[in-house]
Amino acid sequence: MVQKNRPAIVAVSAYITNDKGEVLLVKSHARAGTWELPGGQVEAGEALDQAIQREVLEETGVAIRLIGISGVYYNETKNVINIVFRAEYVRGSLSPQPEEIQAARFVLLDASNVDQYLTWPHLKSRVLDAMKGATVVPYETWAMEPSRRVARVER
Repeated sequence: MVQKNRPAIVAVSAYITNDKGEVLLVKSHARAGTWELPGGQVEAGEALDQAIQREVLEETGVAIRLIGISGVYYNETKNVINIVFRAEYVRGSLSPQPEEIQAARFVLLDASNVDQYLTWPHLKSRVLDAMKGATVVPYETWAMEPSRRVARVER
């Protein structure tokens, strides 16, 4: 059932690679049947780039550098807009947040083994799009009146 007359929830997630080409995946308590990209909801007044960096640090204990956006996805059932960033691991040791995250690990992931980890189709499509890398677009945060660019992420 579509959630009408309710504001959309904005969420962010990140396809994060390390220097070995591995992808950071998490297994949450809420979706224990699948691995997924780390991320979460954007807080009121929070920029998207700040939200994903905060969520990844909170959930996994690692800092990341953003590259760009690989896709925007809408869940009409729950009225959630999810923006997926591409990012690179910068520093930190994996230390999953026990309240939300069961496990976090870097995995050598490709199209041939993605089904072993991502069992939910909508999560899998986000990862496959991010793997392609060709859809990366710039992301900007703006403050208005007076108009000024706060941040720009591109590569």
